[in-house]
Parts: sequence; C-alpha cells; structure tokens
Amino acid sequence: GIGFIHGVMNTDNMTISGETIDFGPCAFLDEYDPMKVFSSIDQGGRYAYRNQPGIGQWNIARLAECLLPLLDEDEEKAVEAANAVLKAFGERFQKEWIGVFRAKIGLETEADGDGDLIQALLAAMHEGQADFTLAFRRLADAAEGGEEAFLKCFADPDKAQTWLADWRERLTMEARPVGELADALRAVNPAVIPRNHKVQEVLSAANYGDFSFLERLLEALEKPFEERPEFVSYMQPPKPEERVTQTFCGT
Repeated sequence: GIGFIHGVMNTDNMTISGETIDFGPCAFLDEYDPMKVFSSIDQGGRYAYRNQPGIGQWNIARLAECLLPLLDEDEEKAVEAANAVLKAFGERFQKEWIGVFRAKIGLETEADGDGDLIQALLAAMHEGQADFTLAFRRLADAAEGGEEAFLKCFADPDKAQTWLADWRERLTMEARPVGELADALRAVNPAVIPRNHKVQEVLSAANYGDFSFLERLLEALEKPFEERPEFVSYMQPPKPEERVTQTFCGT
C-alpha cells in the first residue's frame, strides 16, 4: 500500500512466505504509474508495478511444479491439488488488496462499489500524475475540509474533484466522526518514505565516507506517519533533475 516496486522479483528471490529478499534494484513510486519500471534489466516491463501480483502467482506455480511428486504419487491428482492452491491465490490477493486500500481511503465497512471507487482514484492519480504517497496522505486534510491540499497533488484536478464527491458520499455509510477519520488516514498513509532521490543522496555521500545523510534519513524514517517540520524536504517529490529512473542489481 505504499507503492513499493521490487525491480527484479524473480523466482530466485521470493520466499515461500511471499516476501522478496533481494533489494538491489528496488524503488518506491513517486508519481503513480501502474506500468512503472525501475530495474535496468527489465526492458519489457515484466515486473512493472501492475504486473507484480501476477508474477507472484507465476513464481508459486514454478515452485508447485517442483513439489508435484511430493503432493501425490498420482501426477494428475498432484496437479489438481496444486491448481486449487494457485486458483486461491488470486482470490486471496484481491481480498487483501482491497482491504489495504479500503483502509488507505478511510473505510471501515465493506460495500459492493468499493473496488470501483479505489480504481477510480488510482486512475485519476495516474492521469493527473499525482504523487502516490502525498495523494493518500492529503486525504486526511480533505476529510477535515482541506480539499486544496489534496487537489494540488494532481496536474488536472477535475477528476480528483469528482472522485472526492463520490468518496464523501461513500463515507456517509460509515458514520465516522471527522477527527477519527483523519486520524485513521494519517495512521495508515505515511508522510515520509525512503524516496529514491533521498536514497541516492545517501549512496552518493557514502561513497565518499560521509554517512551524515544516512543518519539524517534514518532519523526522518523513525516516525514515518508524523509530519515534522524539520523533515519537510523528505516528504517532497523529487525535482526533475533529482529523479531516479533506473536502479541496478549492484545497488
């Protein structure tokens, strides 16, 4: 739910429990783009942000192939058992995904149109080149009446304005006090993440033996859900000249 891309989520670096464990060419989204790719070796976008759930399922399928002899002596039965688990992956992922994003937009209850509401926000963010982290963070301000802070995240705020109206209508089903809603939003949507350009700043300085940038970044990340004035720069998207467009295995 924080826009993390693992650049090369291959079958050799995903654990059986689902975590990826090789974080060389990894990155966080700045502006939201479902087809964002960072890894220098991923020329075709196989491991783009949008594709990673399917890659996770593909990885599990490859593991299942290796385990077929252990599942059942009858190969047909073994394949049937493996396929049942693989089918459940998609259903479970979708349930977990919508649960995460319900929380990110402040919903406690479940309603049939929630998936569409979430996808509409992501579509508006993509079209409006909105910063993934800040757009969700500024929903708390919108909940308190500060729509401008949220709308400023979008290059074209018209669709975002329309979405806000739909969101407010959905919130009427929650009967949640404004203060409680804003607190809940700020508790799940971080203000500070290890943005790519700040990580690059740390790496560049460390190459010359200067670890002060690392210490400062770690201090900023100690309380990621708080907006502290002294760490405002760590909340900001990169300037054009600071943008990180590729990451490498050697990182």
